[in-house]
Amino acid sequence: MLRNKNLIPLSRQHQHALALCVRIERAAPIAESQLARWQEEMAQKFEEEIKIHFVAEEQIVFPAARHHGELSPLVDRLLAEHKLLKTFFTKAESKQLRADEITDFAHKLSEHIRTEERELFERVQYLLPPGEMDRIGSELNHALEGSSQSCSLPTPKE
Repeated sequence: MLRNKNLIPLSRQHQHALALCVRIERAAPIAESQLARWQEEMAQKFEEEIKIHFVAEEQIVFPAARHHGELSPLVDRLLAEHKLLKTFFTKAESKQLRADEITDFAHKLSEHIRTEERELFERVQYLLPPGEMDRIGSELNHALEGSSQSCSLPTPKE
C-alpha cells in the first residue's frame, strides 16, 4: 500500500535513520578507534532528529492508533522499543557503548522502523478516516518543525 501523505514526514525520517543503520552494519565490526566517532554521530542524530521524531509518534500517532484496540499491543511494543533505543542513545552520548552494542543498536533500530512502516503505518492509514489522517498530518508537521531534517507535506495547489 502506498504511504498516506500525512505519514510521509515520519517515513522520510525513517529513511534517514535506516541509512545510519546500514552504515553501521557495513562498518561492523566497529574498530575500537572508531567507537567515539560512531557514538558522537548517534548522539547527534538523536538530538537533531530522532528525539523529536519519537515524541511526535508518542504524542500524535500512537494515541490515534490506540483508539483501535487491535493496535494497542503493537503500540505497547513500539513504546517499549522507544525506551530501549533511548538507552542506547543515552549511552552513546556519554561514550559508554561497546562496538557490539553499536551493531546491536543498528539492528534494533532497523527492526523497529520496519515494524512501524510495515505494521503500524499500514494499519493506521487503513483504519483511520481521511479527516483524522489530515489532522495527524497537520500535527506532525507542527511537531517536526524543530527537527533538523523534518519534511513538510506538499502544499495543496489552489
